[in-house]
Amino acid sequence: MEKTVIYQIFTRLFGQEKKANRPHGTIAENGCGKFNHITTRALEAIAELGVTHIWFTGVIEHASLTQYEELPAETDSPDVVKGRAGSPYAIRDYYDVSPDLAESVPQRLFEFRQLIDRTHRAAMKAIIDFVPNHVARRYHSDVNPAHVADFGATDRTDCAFSPQNNFYYFPSDTFSPQFPLTSYHEQPARATGNDCFSPSPSTNDWYDTVKLNYGVDYLGDGTLHDDPLSDTWLKMRAVLLYWAEFGIDGFRCDMAEMVHVSFWRWVIGEIRQHFPSILFIAEIYQPSYYGAYLDAGFDFLYDKVGFYDTLRAVICHQTPAAQITCCWQQVGEMQSKMLYFLENHDEQRIASSFFAGNSEAARPALAVAALLNTNPVMIYAGQELGERGMDAEGFSGCDGRTSIFDYWGVDTLCRWYNSGKYDRTLLSVNEKKLRQFYASVLSLARSEKAFTQGHFFDLMYCNNPPHINPQCQYAFLRACGDDVMLVIAHFSDERGYVRLHFPQHAFDCLNMHPKALCCAVDLLSGERFSTAFTTGDFFETHLEPHSARVFKICGDGEILK
Repeated sequence: MEKTVIYQIFTRLFGQEKKANRPHGTIAENGCGKFNHITTRALEAIAELGVTHIWFTGVIEHASLTQYEELPAETDSPDVVKGRAGSPYAIRDYYDVSPDLAESVPQRLFEFRQLIDRTHRAAMKAIIDFVPNHVARRYHSDVNPAHVADFGATDRTDCAFSPQNNFYYFPSDTFSPQFPLTSYHEQPARATGNDCFSPSPSTNDWYDTVKLNYGVDYLGDGTLHDDPLSDTWLKMRAVLLYWAEFGIDGFRCDMAEMVHVSFWRWVIGEIRQHFPSILFIAEIYQPSYYGAYLDAGFDFLYDKVGFYDTLRAVICHQTPAAQITCCWQQVGEMQSKMLYFLENHDEQRIASSFFAGNSEAARPALAVAALLNTNPVMIYAGQELGERGMDAEGFSGCDGRTSIFDYWGVDTLCRWYNSGKYDRTLLSVNEKKLRQFYASVLSLARSEKAFTQGHFFDLMYCNNPPHINPQCQYAFLRACGDDVMLVIAHFSDERGYVRLHFPQHAFDCLNMHPKALCCAVDLLSGERFSTAFTTGDFFETHLEPHSARVFKICGDGEILK
């Protein structure tokens, strides 16, 4: 069994060298990462972290203020584009890729295909976004298959809802958001992507997008009309098949919970008839939906409101580390299907002033995220370097996030890129150490049988103060046969100490054998010492600030590979 480790690249921001970094700057001023910048050497460097999948974010063509004479698309209005570069979730053409990412605009799809091929040669798989809930207000495909009409092309715009319409309409109203328009006109108005069923969305709504209609009568009683299948269902199947045939290995499905679960059950089954091993990951935030969406065929679900929110609170000393126990208990048998992450394009950077203010604080959290179970873990590009995300790039402002709306050079990534060398010569000592820590933890998560296949035992219920500090320490066992691992996470900015007890229940549950004399080897630091691994003895060790220890428990005289 292989541990899935996903590395998220926001493609526009990756592989470029910092230029002016002018707030609200154009692509000419601030530059833009290209498919061709993600070279074989770059992919090899990413693979060194222990990565199995790369999620290329922001690839599909989306609304933007940057124009290309090679493209026939209508100019996007600044009224309905967020930032100069635009939101990657305001899709302008499901069948094309962003021209910003190509060195030769006419060859953009070919350049992307070459990137996918390079990724596969580097023994990794490629994931892209599938954005099914909404499109840009000026959606138009100029490369879609001849048998597939544009979204909205055959809609009846004189009725608010029809099961065969692609959009929801306000037949008597003009699009009139709660801010002034300068050049954009929409008549009749259509519902906005975040389920804003009004012709007048606010600046806090997803006003740059239009909600897609899957046959659910949101303007009436909420009934699903799926016989015959909605036209939107059929068009979306065509989109997924197109990219699967292109060579994509998986889809991160944006706001999957906003699309009726019946569609997912149908379309995932349809795609897997042709591509049985293709991966589907759901961005989902309502735990009450987890079971239904897994039953519909999703491989993995975001664990944001449980795991991420809890780990963030633990890192920021807002909740006890012992609360991690509740995370895995609440999802029960679904835990192996939950995608763990500490950063992504939506969340604030750990090192930002809005979060921990210190990249070192991620160390114990990463160990928990990567080693707690067999489920996947995701890293956001720059996280492993301690990127702070404290720039005021333009539309997004200084909010602790790396902008998804602006052209920009990300400091740590630019220095790591270093003219395509990826040799880390411009990184600080601490940045290099942090990246090595990520590589070590993720490699253990993929290589050690106790982590890839082993069972889990939470040690918190049987260890109490003063032997462990549940406010800032969390400990657990993983075991598979004779392979036994002890993981201790220390979330404090001060040195700490634990004196752990192993109950008989742990030995029974994990089918472990007590060892009166054994060797404990910290696979992260290399430290080793003799100790006992029985119910009657204690395991004692010191802990550095913001640290994790991963001990392999070996019988006396055993040789570690």
